[in-house]
Amino acid sequence: MKSRFNGLLLIVIGGVALAYNLGYLRFDLGHLFRTWWPVIPIVVGIGFFFSSSR
Repeated sequence: MKSRFNGLLLIVIGGVALAYNLGYLRFDLGHLFRTWWPVIPIVVGIGFFFSSSR
């Protein structure tokens, strides 16, 4: 299940980056990252919390 999530995450990140490079999306990536970087450790922590410990 984790590899499926990782694959989906990479597809979404790549799609957003491609849309940005092609001009379909316009936003400041630096500002977006500076604002929302705390979400990354939260999501990783939730993933560790709900992953099986086998």
